[in-house]
Amino acid sequence: MKEPIKVGVIGLGRMGQRHCRVFSGLRNARLTGVCDVAASQGEQVARQYQVPFYANADDLLQQVDAVSLVTPTPAHFELALRCLERGVHVLIEKPITETVGQALQLAQAADQSGLVVQIGHIERFNPAYQELKHVLEGTAMLALHIQRLSPHDSSNVDVDVILDLMIHDLDLIVDLMGRPPEAVEAFGLETFGGGVDHAVAHLTYTAGPLIMLTASRVTEQKVRSIEVTAQDAYLRCDLLNKSIEVHRRTFGEYLSYNHHGVKYRHEAVVERIHVPNFEPLLLELQQFVDSVAGVGPRLVSAADGLRALELAEAVRRALSRHMVRLAPASVPAAVVGLEAG
Repeated sequence: MKEPIKVGVIGLGRMGQRHCRVFSGLRNARLTGVCDVAASQGEQVARQYQVPFYANADDLLQQVDAVSLVTPTPAHFELALRCLERGVHVLIEKPITETVGQALQLAQAADQSGLVVQIGHIERFNPAYQELKHVLEGTAMLALHIQRLSPHDSSNVDVDVILDLMIHDLDLIVDLMGRPPEAVEAFGLETFGGGVDHAVAHLTYTAGPLIMLTASRVTEQKVRSIEVTAQDAYLRCDLLNKSIEVHRRTFGEYLSYNHHGVKYRHEAVVERIHVPNFEPLLLELQQFVDSVAGVGPRLVSAADGLRALELAEAVRRALSRHMVRLAPASVPAAVVGLEAG
């Protein structure tokens, strides 16, 4: 058997610790070391997994074949380039970089390096999404509505809701459609003063379908759903609870009852699709390790990350085109509108 892939994790916040947990039990991988700018947190995680802690990323890169880069977005570009310069494969949590220019440069460097550079668009590995793609094969889609709603989390302050949440679904749309949309419209609300916190985007494809994305980090219920209206069916995919329902042959009729008036009856055939109960992060990191080992295809490349970021920037430009700040006494938020972009 080949030696396991030696992996490290740079950035040990909540998500970075999840990477450590999965890597520690992953097939054909060995968690070899961790790195973080906060020494106390890094040493604590290192003790938990019985691996060395490195205060300097370059010292960790000398010991590993591959790393997960789970730092705040502004650090992605410089650290990812350092990984490539040292011949280390890298998985970069989304978004790929802070700017499109950086993403383009990084995608070019990744292509030239021949190394695996995978972007952490984790919903691609959600079993519910993967099953939904199979169900939609050959289906004439008329409209899609994707919702990604969350309560406010003060830890996500380095990016707005577009790069924090909506970028997941922008990536899914490009994956489903095979290309970016022709036009973008969007509307948004700023509630905490750190950028847009609630946004709605409309994506236009000349031949359809109609697409609407809603992303929020001020909603007191966590929702991750995809709704598809097709010519012969309505589908609802719950990405959180890993379920898919397909409604077909829906009809309603009024029934007349003697001396009891009229009653309405609504019937439909509902198919519940079996979805395997796998953790998306486990599937994502296993795919990364297999790609590094040369036993699996390379998925969600730097080029994919670039396309998702370009589309996210199109949404942000549309959002910023018309900004109206309302008086705090009337509405405690800034309202942002957008036109076609």
